[in-house]
Amino acid sequence: MSFRDRFANMWDRLRHRWMYRRGDGTTPPVAASSAAGFSFAGLYAALNRPGMGGILRRTAIALVVFILLYYPIGMIWVHTVDDDPDFVPDAADFVPGGSEAVAVAAALIDREVNRHSWVANDPFFMPGTMLDNMPNYQQGIMSALARFGFELTDQLGRSRGSSEADADLQRAAGRLQYPGNVWIWNPTVSLMPQASSESQYREARMRLLNYNNRLARGDANFDKRADNLLATIDRFAADLGSSSAMIDRHIAENAGGWIDTGADDVFYTTKGKLYGYYMILNALGKDFAPIIKERNLQKSWDEMIATLRKASLLDPLVIMNGSPDAQFQPNHLATQGFYLLRARTQLREISNILLK
Repeated sequence: MSFRDRFANMWDRLRHRWMYRRGDGTTPPVAASSAAGFSFAGLYAALNRPGMGGILRRTAIALVVFILLYYPIGMIWVHTVDDDPDFVPDAADFVPGGSEAVAVAAALIDREVNRHSWVANDPFFMPGTMLDNMPNYQQGIMSALARFGFELTDQLGRSRGSSEADADLQRAAGRLQYPGNVWIWNPTVSLMPQASSESQYREARMRLLNYNNRLARGDANFDKRADNLLATIDRFAADLGSSSAMIDRHIAENAGGWIDTGADDVFYTTKGKLYGYYMILNALGKDFAPIIKERNLQKSWDEMIATLRKASLLDPLVIMNGSPDAQFQPNHLATQGFYLLRARTQLREISNILLK
């Protein structure tokens, strides 16, 4: 007997049992028992017999309920805006004799990519694709780390501007510049798989850890000079100035409405960047402690760190973009912008002291 004949006979036996379980007491016609009589039309008719409709309806309802619950529950499960100001690297990320700031950068990458879920590149079938605040916050952190990676390569990680750049730092800086919204496959760009954002950031973390291990052994350079610190904080201040311009433009173009779906994007991107700079600058204060003490900068440095801490901890329940002079509608972007500009001014003051 052929496979088709066996399948047809098995299908007839199943139909026969089902009809008896319905209580008809009769067997269905057996015209389809032969191989020639089997067809998908008969299968469709069987599925639409009385009783089968209830099964199909229940299946469809269960599927709809699953979809309706999958995204909300998944979003609640995944959503994390981790702005812990007291976050410290694990022992595995910090090597005695290495840089505190490099260890913090590597630990932040590990936290956002490995411990939390990196959601900025989630495809449509993942709950994270429906999130808004978390991906903007994560990308804000990564933008601050990318700027720090560039400064490590260009300033801090080599003895003089004309010396050779560190290979690990070059690779780390390049990986940190990678867009945060790239998944492994995007048919609008290429039919071939591509490197995901997570894979690039994990590579950057590995390179930072390699550099720090070599630094601890004396095989790499971290030049703790006043001019290097000056150049680094000047670049950070310029980047914060760019963020303040983004806030100003959004307020000018959208303030006053009760619903502004773009305000939270700007707010959380800036919040992530401020948190990233807070963590890096706080650690750089330990790396450059002798310079800060020598230039009598401790009070100014502590005030700048305190301002960044306040800015990174702003967390209103709903982001409002009211008119700056409104009586009852707040403008959280303007509040955030105030702390951002205050921190930028304090960074400039530290720069001026370092120049003397």
